[in-house]
Amino acid sequence: MTTHDGELIRRSLEQPAAFAELYDRHERVIFRYAARRVGAFLADDIASETFLVAFTRRRDFTGSDDARAWLLGIATTLMRQHARTEARAWRGMLASDLARTDIDQIDAADARLDAKRLTRRLGKTLARLPTGDRDTLLLHVFGDLDYEGISEALSIPVGTVRSRLNRVRRKLRAAIEPILNQEKEQSHGRNFAPAPSAD
Repeated sequence: MTTHDGELIRRSLEQPAAFAELYDRHERVIFRYAARRVGAFLADDIASETFLVAFTRRRDFTGSDDARAWLLGIATTLMRQHARTEARAWRGMLASDLARTDIDQIDAADARLDAKRLTRRLGKTLARLPTGDRDTLLLHVFGDLDYEGISEALSIPVGTVRSRLNRVRRKLRAAIEPILNQEKEQSHGRNFAPAPSAD
């Protein structure tokens, strides 16, 4: 039977070495989340520092079975210190990462859509979002947390999570609509009939 995270953390209060199992369980998740936000170069530092902070504050853990949201919340707080680096990372973000965001129009976009233009536009929009909105979105998209997990990670009510995600979706949709509309005009405005003969 696998010991749940809360029990491991409680055990580590008396036996600090027990915390190593928590690290083994969640280090890859924290690293991947950080790498998507600030790049692989800083992700190692963020992941290490997350577990150092978690170990230092393990008495404060109030969850029971899964410490993932708590750890992602710590990592998010640490990454706020790297905001300038993160803003630069948005400019180079891969279109495949952006495609994971839940925006209906991205899925329906024509295959000929200029991905670099879209990526640049979304990256700028993401970089301009208020920190809380950006953290909420990225915990959902990159951290794979549901609303309750985000609520726990950021210590905010679930209703706030919902309103932040709705606000972010509206802003991202507004950022891409001009590109999508232009693409529709280009694809639907073409005349595919043969040109009239000069004879």
